[in-house]
Amino acid sequence: MSAHCQLTGTQPGFGNKISHSHRRTSRRFDPNIQRKRYWLPSEGRHVRLVLSARAIKVIDTIGIEAAVARIRARGVKV
Repeated sequence: MSAHCQLTGTQPGFGNKISHSHRRTSRRFDPNIQRKRYWLPSEGRHVRLVLSARAIKVIDTIGIEAAVARIRARGVKV
């Protein structure tokens, strides 16, 4: 499962670890990705989405129908 959100498009960010001696080594900040299954009443079926935790909260606010419309507008197959 890649660290990529279908709704928000969130991807890993990159930066540096800084040790006590202040040496820098590269690191990766992964988004909190979850697989979630939703019932889509307009199509009479379940959809399984790969979402970040923030995107799950967005779906709670705007609803699954609007969220799927946004995902399809980005060109992602649902």
